[in-house]
Amino acid sequence: MTRTPIPFSRPRPGEQPPYLYEPYASTIKRAPRRTPVPVQQTLSEVTGPSFPAGWVGAPTTDLTRPGKGEALGQRIIVAGRLLDEDGKPISGSLVEVWQCNAAGRYLHDGDVHDAPIDPNFTGYGRALTDGQGEYRFLTIKPGAYPWRNTHNAWRPAHIHFSLFGNAFATRLITQMYFPGDPLLATDPIFNSVSDEAARRGLICDYDAGLSEAEYALGYRFDIVLRGRASTPMGQ
Repeated sequence: MTRTPIPFSRPRPGEQPPYLYEPYASTIKRAPRRTPVPVQQTLSEVTGPSFPAGWVGAPTTDLTRPGKGEALGQRIIVAGRLLDEDGKPISGSLVEVWQCNAAGRYLHDGDVHDAPIDPNFTGYGRALTDGQGEYRFLTIKPGAYPWRNTHNAWRPAHIHFSLFGNAFATRLITQMYFPGDPLLATDPIFNSVSDEAARRGLICDYDAGLSEAEYALGYRFDIVLRGRASTPMGQ
């Protein structure tokens, strides 16, 4: 007997960024010019992937010590839960992060920002969520950096997240921001999400209980995949 897949709930208007948001200049060139064609969800979209036997490689949850030396900058702990649209934890799912260093520079040939490269910081980590959907990384707070969207534009400090969830249709790439950052008010990527509550969902919360005394500040960032109250996708 073939079971008809239950479709995911659709987010309300404004909870996800539009394909075209003119203040974010690059969307003008890459946004589709025709109405997207809806694709019916089948078992291929609402099931998988799985990550058994550690084939994605060993977890790299400490970004501060990729080698012999220690990365420069303010140590932070970033932790949270991966949830489905009903608030249930998603266990055994791959969470990947990448970010610039404390000076605002990525370890990438395409980054020409005149800021120092930290030889002890790659800016990449990965982990599998535990039975309660929890993940945890120790890293360095990223710096702001300039970009050429407009004259004198700077990106607020952020960490990129890549998440798979428990179905291919829940695949999500997003960005996590920090509370109190003055650059959020003028950042077009952050502000492309018009719903205020959804936009706030991109900002982590300071968590004193997660912090480690005299060592690292703690920030909590829970992520909801697909459907109601889903975390906005990063552009």
